[in-house]
Amino acid sequence: MCHPSWTRALNEAHRLNDLARLRRVRDRIDREYAQPLDVEALARGVHMSAGHLSRQFRLAYGESPYSYLMTRRVERAMALLRRGDLSVTEVCFAVGCSSLGTFSTRFTELVGMPPSAYRREVARATAGMPSCVAKQVTRPVRNREAPAPEPHPA
Repeated sequence: MCHPSWTRALNEAHRLNDLARLRRVRDRIDREYAQPLDVEALARGVHMSAGHLSRQFRLAYGESPYSYLMTRRVERAMALLRRGDLSVTEVCFAVGCSSLGTFSTRFTELVGMPPSAYRREVARATAGMPSCVAKQVTRPVRNREAPAPEPHPA
């Protein structure tokens, strides 16, 4: 029978190993967001099952790997839309989305407006602003949908 301290040490080593693999998955998503990525491929890359990866990723980072990937894609899309030289469809495909409908829906959930409206409204509002400041000001809301607009006093 294993000594309790050995069991604790093994459990801690396993937890640290899982965290390192989760960090590799997150780093891969950050680097390869525009590539076709799915949870199964991400899991294979770190020798985990897709279910285990999804559960552990959510515990570690507060959202699923797919949600994290879509947030990365929307953040990049926001930057491309602020530039103003690409259409919404071109931006959709440039950030790795294969469905304009899914891209628009997720963009709207995170940003609070459709990509076409964002391109019109926010591009004007951030004109002349350094890109690093515009990125901070317009960063999408993580783990939550965009806040509802505040009611205007009557």
